[in-house]
Amino acid sequence: MNSQTTQVDDLRLVALPSALNCSDLFVRFSLTEWSLPAMREDVTKAARRLVQAVIDTTDPRAPGFVTLRLRLAGDCLVIEVEDDQLARMHDRAPAVDGRQTGAVPIDGRGKLVWCEIPLPGGMSASGVRLPRRDERRSPLAGADLPPEPPQPGGPDPALVDRVLVGLKRNDW
Repeated sequence: MNSQTTQVDDLRLVALPSALNCSDLFVRFSLTEWSLPAMREDVTKAARRLVQAVIDTTDPRAPGFVTLRLRLAGDCLVIEVEDDQLARMHDRAPAVDGRQTGAVPIDGRGKLVWCEIPLPGGMSASGVRLPRRDERRSPLAGADLPPEPPQPGGPDPALVDRVLVGLKRNDW
């Protein structure tokens, strides 16, 4: 496993069957943001397999948590699933379509299971086009300040607000 991480996204879920659909959406969103749609099927299958392994061993009356993490590292996308179940010595990583996997206990409680999927076309993590994010301010931070005028060449804030409201109404 290559430890030089370029980008990481994670999601914490309750270890119940509904976590599978949330995992699928999370993978789709992250790979779209990272401009890696060609990996969607392989990564979704692997993430589902790792999350399902946790759900299968969880008591549905007292479920724990599962954290799904996607990392771009070296020449791979690494899928990590961390649970908070009592660690057992015989716990191993589930097999994932011949991919390299592993399991590491976490301080006697829980484990981290990972799976590596090579990036397409010999690409490296540093070559993946990542989303550009501006620093976000709290809405309360500028409550006493007048609204900023639109920047030249930038979108009209009123238009952006209307688009965001419209997107909230529709499922994607």
